[in-house]
Amino acid sequence: MAIVITDECINCDACVSECPNHAIYEPDSEWSYAEDTSLSGTITLPGGSEAEAEEENEALSDEFYFIVTDKCTECKGFHDEPQCASVCPVDCCVPDEDHEESEEALLEKKAWLHGE
Repeated sequence: MAIVITDECINCDACVSECPNHAIYEPDSEWSYAEDTSLSGTITLPGGSEAEAEEENEALSDEFYFIVTDKCTECKGFHDEPQCASVCPVDCCVPDEDHEESEEALLEKKAWLHGE
C-alpha cells in the first residue's frame, strides 16, 4: 500500500529529499506526474484513467506535507523500507489503508514512473 502523511506532520521537510519518486510535496504546492519521473504527455494512471503528465494539480493539503498516491511505491525497487517513514521524527508517514497495493503492483508503478 502507499504511504500517507498524517495531520501530525510538523512540516520538518526531512522526508522530501528521501523520496526516489518525488511523490512528497510541501503544503499548498501544486504537483505533476512528470516531475522527476520519465512520464510525459497523456498517460494512463495506475487506476486506468488518463491524465496529462505535465499538468499542474492542486495541492492535496494546505496544512502539512502530502504524498501523491499514484507516485508512491513505498520505495520498492529502491530501498528495503519506505524512506519517508524511516526519517520522520514524529512517525507520521504511515501505510495508507485506503490504497492497498501488492509488492508486484508497487514495482510495476516504479517501472511506469521511471520508464523501466
